[in-house]
Amino acid sequence: MSLLPVAAVLPELLQALNHAPQVLLNAPTGAGKSTWLPLQLLEQGGITGKILLLEPRRLAARNVAQRLAEQRGEQPGGTIGYRMRAENCIGPTTRLEVVTEGILTRMIQHDPELSGVGLVILDEFHERSLQADLALALLLDVQQGLREDLKLLIMSATLDNARLQQLLPDAPVIISEGRAYPVERRYQALAAHQRFDEAVAIATAELLRAESGSLLLFLPGVGEIQRVQEQLASRVAADTLLCPLYGALPLSEQRKAILPAPAGMRKVVLATNIAETSLTIEGIRLVVDGAQERVARFDARTGLTRLITQRVSQASMTQRAGRAGRLEPGVCLHLLGKEQAERAAAQSEPEILQSDLSALLLDLLLWGCADPAELRWLDLPPASNLAAARRLLTQLQALEGERLTPRGQRMAALGNDPRLAAMLVAADGRDEVATAAKAVAMLEEPPRNSGSDLSHAFSRQQPNWQQRARQLSQRLGTTGGDADIDALAPLLARAFADRIARRRGQEGRYQLANGMGAMLDADDALSRHEWLIAPLLLQGSQSPDARILLALPLDIDRLIARCPWLLQQSDTIEWDEALGTLKAWRRQCIGELVVKVQPLAKPSEEELHQAMLNGIRDKGLAVLNWTPEAEQLRLRLHCAAKWLPEQPWPAVDDVSLLASLESWLLPQMQGVHSLRALKALNLHTALQNLLPWSLRQQLDSELPAHYTVPTGSRIAIRYHDENPPALAVRMQEMFGEATTPTIAQGRVALVLELLSPAQRPLQITRDLSAFWQGAYRDVQKEMKGRYPKHVWPDDPANAVPTRRTKKYSQT
Repeated sequence: MSLLPVAAVLPELLQALNHAPQVLLNAPTGAGKSTWLPLQLLEQGGITGKILLLEPRRLAARNVAQRLAEQRGEQPGGTIGYRMRAENCIGPTTRLEVVTEGILTRMIQHDPELSGVGLVILDEFHERSLQADLALALLLDVQQGLREDLKLLIMSATLDNARLQQLLPDAPVIISEGRAYPVERRYQALAAHQRFDEAVAIATAELLRAESGSLLLFLPGVGEIQRVQEQLASRVAADTLLCPLYGALPLSEQRKAILPAPAGMRKVVLATNIAETSLTIEGIRLVVDGAQERVARFDARTGLTRLITQRVSQASMTQRAGRAGRLEPGVCLHLLGKEQAERAAAQSEPEILQSDLSALLLDLLLWGCADPAELRWLDLPPASNLAAARRLLTQLQALEGERLTPRGQRMAALGNDPRLAAMLVAADGRDEVATAAKAVAMLEEPPRNSGSDLSHAFSRQQPNWQQRARQLSQRLGTTGGDADIDALAPLLARAFADRIARRRGQEGRYQLANGMGAMLDADDALSRHEWLIAPLLLQGSQSPDARILLALPLDIDRLIARCPWLLQQSDTIEWDEALGTLKAWRRQCIGELVVKVQPLAKPSEEELHQAMLNGIRDKGLAVLNWTPEAEQLRLRLHCAAKWLPEQPWPAVDDVSLLASLESWLLPQMQGVHSLRALKALNLHTALQNLLPWSLRQQLDSELPAHYTVPTGSRIAIRYHDENPPALAVRMQEMFGEATTPTIAQGRVALVLELLSPAQRPLQITRDLSAFWQGAYRDVQKEMKGRYPKHVWPDDPANAVPTRRTKKYSQT
């Protein structure tokens, strides 16, 4: 074992761990970093206390622990042990624990000092899982504030060293060159005219015929594994075993894929990216890389996760190819063109940037960190996903403001997904606890190929569910109890009230309480039920409606009787435009779903007025009676904000006025009980409610509604949204005015529309002085001929203005 590649850097690594709190190890696939190095650190590292080895996947954790224990001639549970969800294999002599990510987070939360632990190893860190990023942030916080002596080793075959060194500038970087056998990497794009599963099976069968040895085939998901397996069955020789490998397989089937093929046989392991790292699959010298992976993308708007299939990163391709060179020279066939491979992203996108962060936020709040920016992250959690997480935790009554409620603290201490934790803490009594525990066990590992009816699955006795349910019940301090399907709906409602669904006409189509659409297959037996609660949904890429994967039929009246808190009652008055009346209704709703509606006989004035305001907001300000006087006041306020910006003028755009109806329109609505009365309201008076007395005086002074011309006539000023204000006045009434009138403290000149005695336009000017001295002469000649009885002086700027028409009546 000492000939393993990582052995060459062991002295350097031991020295680094002795002097630095964090160390980075870059070692290629097959170097022995997972299955040999931890033992050497246990025996030679001088570590005081236990070593925790974090593996991102349950299957890998169990197998790494098995390999490490075998090297000591032991079984797991002795010096080497492991812990994961629903499975615990450690003993009093355990010194090296292989743990999965959620387990490590719970250990840190339970004991922030990690008492008795000397070293934490984060393996396969390049996968950048959400829990690994959280574990690193918490561990760095522990080192900084509580445990300066705690050591941290981060290792992978394809570390993003530049990013990690930026976060940990003082951490030594140890690089093991490795001793993998040469791998010939080939590239072959799939035929466009063939289905994916058929094309993959053909390419795999050709490689098997041309090369010796067992083969590892990477596929994006379980569906592709099953379809390609069917295609391969008729294309491979009788001595070839086909072994699927994915996380939901029973342990016996997983072991079959990992162990060597029987003598005289070869095997094809059809795996998801679970086989990229940590797992040692015996006898592999051929790899076919489907070059695709299925990843979960969280939609913060809908609160749902959708699965997308995408091209893998170059780092993943390197990891996959490395599986072919562990035991002898090998071949890796990438099922895409070489140019496409070179254009792929260098690293996979971290989960923290595209995941539901409600569990992470719950952990952070339990840690005492309300603001994630207080911790050190490789990538800061996105604000939009954190906001969605806060909304969900508030809905689950786990969060109030920025602090966990007592319920939230109990939920966080359990370490489950927040929705499932909410269901567990809501259980009261042994039977309810047993019911909640079984439901959580089922939702953590949903039944496969057994339909969408949760009630059918709930009646089954499946060993893994039973074991997990017992563990959850014990964690809640309860044993015994019988799972009762009648208690299931109220418990699910505590966690998934927003996913209560009502049929909406079309076959298999439902509306959720959160307003979203959801659907079943049209021939699904569940679709005959009007009401469902759907804890498992998947956002599809082809349809805006979510797909219902698992749901429970509901007797809605019975559920409401047991959970009256689900109902929100609202009395609303609606604007019936067709009839010109208002109608009052009392509605009982679960979220967006209306359960019951009944008419109200005589609503109060306050309710009527609120309905009217709601109607105005819905239909717009145009439904009100905007007289010219009201329109001009609104324009004056708009112009005042532009010309006298030093004063706090109220905003009068549509959005602002609609938002502030209560402050300016409502005070004028006393006694208004009908749409006719509403439309008769004086909006000019209503708009003045926006102005305090001092601003009202200033508006009348600086932006007056009228201008008094030399004859004493009060002429209305016409204000415009974009153009300068205008004054339309007979020219003779402006005699004696030498210069253009101004408003707004002299900042804005009026546009003068000078009219003839018959009120027809003669001249438009913004410079009255220049007009009197220039163009007026031509106008004077024309007007003397057309209106000889009127006065047309030679010096109009100093002449006496007149409203009269006769020469002898000038006054």
